[in-house]
Amino acid sequence: MTDPISSVLPEDNTQTPDRLRQALEQFTAHQKSQFIDRVPVTALVEARSRYIDNLLESLWHHFNLHQHPTLALIAVGGYGRGELHPLSDVDILLLSEEPVDEATGNTISTFLTLLWDLKLDVGHSVRTVDECISFGREDLTVATNLFESRWLCGNHDTYQHLEERLNDGHFWPSKPFYQAKLEEQRTRHARYHDTTYNLEPDIKSSPGGLRDIHTLSWVARRHFGATSLLEMSRFGFLTDAEYRELVECQDALWRIRFALHVELRRYDNRLTFGHQASVAELLGYQGEGNRPVEMMMKDFYRTLRRVAELNKMLLQLFDQAILNKGAAPEPIILDDDFQLRGPLIEATKPALFQARPETILDMFLHIARNSQIEGIAAPTLRQLRTARRRLNRFLVDIPEAREKFMELIRQTNCLHRAFPLMHRHGVLSTYLPQWSQIVGQMQFDLFHVYTVDEHTIRLLKNLYKFSNPENRQQHPICCEVYPRVTKKELLLLAAIFHDIAKGRGGDHSELGGEDAYDFCLLHGLSKPEANLVKWLVNQHLLMSVTAQRRDIYDPEVITAFAKEVRDEERLDNLICLTVADICATNQELWNSWKRTLLAELYYSTQKALRRGLENPPDMRERIRHNQQMASALLRSQGFPQRDIDVLWQRFKADYFLRHTHKQIAWHAEAILTHEEQDKPLILVSKKATRGGTEVFVYCQDKAKLFAIVVAELDKKNLSVHDAQIMTSKDGYALDTFMVLDHNGEALSDVRQNAVRRSLINALTHMKSERKRKRPPHKLRHFTVKTQVDFLPTKSGKKTLMELVALDMPGLLARVGSEFARQGISLQAAKITTIGERAEDFFIVTNQDGEQLTPDEQTRLKDALIARLEKQ
Repeated sequence: MTDPISSVLPEDNTQTPDRLRQALEQFTAHQKSQFIDRVPVTALVEARSRYIDNLLESLWHHFNLHQHPTLALIAVGGYGRGELHPLSDVDILLLSEEPVDEATGNTISTFLTLLWDLKLDVGHSVRTVDECISFGREDLTVATNLFESRWLCGNHDTYQHLEERLNDGHFWPSKPFYQAKLEEQRTRHARYHDTTYNLEPDIKSSPGGLRDIHTLSWVARRHFGATSLLEMSRFGFLTDAEYRELVECQDALWRIRFALHVELRRYDNRLTFGHQASVAELLGYQGEGNRPVEMMMKDFYRTLRRVAELNKMLLQLFDQAILNKGAAPEPIILDDDFQLRGPLIEATKPALFQARPETILDMFLHIARNSQIEGIAAPTLRQLRTARRRLNRFLVDIPEAREKFMELIRQTNCLHRAFPLMHRHGVLSTYLPQWSQIVGQMQFDLFHVYTVDEHTIRLLKNLYKFSNPENRQQHPICCEVYPRVTKKELLLLAAIFHDIAKGRGGDHSELGGEDAYDFCLLHGLSKPEANLVKWLVNQHLLMSVTAQRRDIYDPEVITAFAKEVRDEERLDNLICLTVADICATNQELWNSWKRTLLAELYYSTQKALRRGLENPPDMRERIRHNQQMASALLRSQGFPQRDIDVLWQRFKADYFLRHTHKQIAWHAEAILTHEEQDKPLILVSKKATRGGTEVFVYCQDKAKLFAIVVAELDKKNLSVHDAQIMTSKDGYALDTFMVLDHNGEALSDVRQNAVRRSLINALTHMKSERKRKRPPHKLRHFTVKTQVDFLPTKSGKKTLMELVALDMPGLLARVGSEFARQGISLQAAKITTIGERAEDFFIVTNQDGEQLTPDEQTRLKDALIARLEKQ
């Protein structure tokens, strides 16, 4: 690289801000070009630091600051380490022995003003040596920056004096400094929920990010005097292999950060959705659709995992060297190969895992069985890392390891003790080749919050929660069912394999099922057991899809689902797998509405299986039962039987089939006492119904009624999850909407009246004032192709339609409006939002109340796609 100073500072000394700024912009553009040409990022980062060094030194002399007798210019923080990315802060310290006089202070202000005019993000402080020590003692961040200080120009003796004060043993001794840095890291990790897998991760601060490498450097610098990763290795606390790995990881993170800074205008280290695609392109990732982003993020997450593991291991070694100074409690012998020293398990032989790789599983068997074990000792972890890299085959290919794996998976505490550690330390990848392929595998959407491997580990932890009665309130069915699952290891294997084929192309459920079947037979399970695991993997989405996107009050739907499930053993396993899967996909997905839907599907299917699929329920008997129970409630409130009968003669049989007797009585009471017959009647349930709030609409039916209702609900920031659209024999709407607020909860008492008033007003005037909402910021980075599909139905009386579209504000209102325009009568709707995707299910008929003809289906499909794609 040519000397940058020559292009910045003109020989005639006319250092105008415009000329300097232009030169700086040219240098930045040149670095971007070099980055695209694959110049090593280390060279670019160091070159930018040198460029700024030269610029500052030249300006220092330009303003005659070098003439001050004790003033020095010091680089601190990341700049002090000689590391500057395109948008990095330039942190400087103007250091003196005594407070500067007014004239010097004015010159310093002019110097700093010029730097800001150059659009450099300069962080500065003007302090004496005594002030630095005083502020540093009170503030860990100030102290850390001072430890990384680097002299640039000015009086070197002043800087030397500061160095002596920093290293005299009284300023942040290594023990309190280590403890403070450890707590600082814990706090930082907690902000990111202690996981490296965030949808929009911070390259610098996320667990496993650059800050974790910095923390190692800071501690080593303070305790050992090591000023670089290389020097750390010379002190023996970092092997040559570990040094190379940290440098490799740092280089990978630097490349991503450099690319991000090239794309941004303002400083940020978050890899947001809006920049992931452009960063991936800059880094040279190629492929169709979202493939480049997913490949980049996979490499990124794997790098974070490697850094996080090294960070944890090395900090444990520092802990022993700094806090315990080599002292350790006497070991407790566990067996010939392992012992317990304090809360950590350690191998008794230096090359145990290389000599007998299957003993890796023995260690995790101890961890699963012994609640005293909290982790793995650093030397043993180091041995595990070495053995992992030197293995020339997967552990699953070793017969002894297979026996130990099955023994492990049958341990009660394997889910929350052994498996998370096995994942963190790469043992699952070492055991199973398919697992190694999903490590860091992400999907570029808003639905899947975690990578495939992290999601699966969280699913396993959720299964363990079902064994704890304390979780019964949140998961009543699963806490009842899971303890009675006789062969839990089969459920756990299904959990491990349910998403293991993601990223391979094809149907991941089918491919994963084949893998699971082969795995089971290889591990000595019977064919019936292997078939159960395979079925669970094949159908792990079946229950969720049926509950959320099908009409589970239709006997045909329950019968079809029950025929697929076949027996209660499968049903019990499937409900546990389904709930654990939903909760592990996205913490915001699970709510009382989904819990209720799945419970109703579970119990309806259980009844169907116990009754026998050859004995379908008598619908007429259910209708009579609902009418009798509702009639009894109404008569107890003083309503004459004659008035009840007259009202119910107006209702179709389907109404009594699809509502409970309590709902029927609630509706009838309100209709019978409704005085203003020309005004719509709106009921809002006081208590949560099936996990949400029920809104009942009774008025003269109109073509745009559905569209107006959902538009009003959308204006109130309410989401419709279910709709039963019915019409009486004399043309009155009997529509029920199940709504939740933006938190996925039922409406509060305060909001119920406001919702009722707005709906009455809108339906009285038969219009909803359009309140155009801006789409959520994150949605702007996603596109979802609108799809409309029509599903076959046995009855042939109604048409089932599935809609997939981008979940934009007002989507349901536009769909309802298009139904009205096409003369389509809506019978029911199931609304499901999956991240940025809306996957909605509708039951419709034409104007004659019949199934849509092929031509009507085509017209509706084309109209919906045209309208929604336009939006």
